[in-house]
Amino acid sequence: MAGEKIIAVVGATGAQGGGLVRAILADPAGGFRVRAITRNKDSDKAKALAAQGAEIAAADLDDEQSLTKAFTGAYGAFCVTNFWEHFSGQKEYEQAGNLARACKAAGVQHAIWSTLEDTRKWVPVHDTRMPTLQGKYKVAHFDAKADANELFRNAGVPTTYLHTTFYWENLIYFGLGPKKGPDGKYLLTYPMGKSRLSGIAAEDIGKCAYAIFKRGREFINKDVGIAGEHITLDEMAKTLSKALGVEVKYNEVTPEQFRAFGFPGAEDVGNMFQIYKEFEKPFMAFRPIETARSLNPGLLNFEKWAEANKSRIPLD
Repeated sequence: MAGEKIIAVVGATGAQGGGLVRAILADPAGGFRVRAITRNKDSDKAKALAAQGAEIAAADLDDEQSLTKAFTGAYGAFCVTNFWEHFSGQKEYEQAGNLARACKAAGVQHAIWSTLEDTRKWVPVHDTRMPTLQGKYKVAHFDAKADANELFRNAGVPTTYLHTTFYWENLIYFGLGPKKGPDGKYLLTYPMGKSRLSGIAAEDIGKCAYAIFKRGREFINKDVGIAGEHITLDEMAKTLSKALGVEVKYNEVTPEQFRAFGFPGAEDVGNMFQIYKEFEKPFMAFRPIETARSLNPGLLNFEKWAEANKSRIPLD
């Protein structure tokens, strides 16, 4: 409709971007319409979004010109990168640079950059408590995003720096859900000790982002940390036991043991959990639940998320 502001959403068929697309589509009177950006306009997911009323635009994070074209005419842009496609902090940084420059070239008035902390402020590169990765990172998928913050600032893009956290959906898609042990009982294996894990539903990230866009310039040039709950792994296991109808126990391992599991990105994820464990208080303090709830009153805690998604959590 005329007068509606366009929000261009990178990663529109993914977790964060998909949540934002659905939030905009669910609010037809909100004054915004969505331009869903995807590499493949002909994918089933893209076609499904088009059928729901989204405008579809093709662009590639490695192609700055394609991003500029996709952002042209948009009021806002939601910018996110996916480390897990390539496992390269440098590539993620370069893609963020393409996003920042494209926002500037297209005249975007409000960008949200989905970012994370620089873990090297807590554990310097020379610190041997955890391995240094790719020559310059401790947690590559955190540190590269933190490095990229400057790219949005230097480009002069009006930006909100949205600091997300662990997705509850990692229990569904990333292989971090309960696994059956030798005794037939289900184990939740993490190197968290008794520290609390800050987590959030991916859908809630999208809803929070939409609220930030709706509140105009209030959050431009500001850092916003969001979480749905801070919860121990013992508490998570009890909640999963109730939701899934099977006994789930927390299986504590050390970060060193977790890093040695050998799956792609295991060292990066192991370092991430060590940061969560050792720097629990500052990580949580930056993500007060009240912030996310003020943006999204329907914010899900882990219990509500688990109940709503129990049929999607694999039990192998």
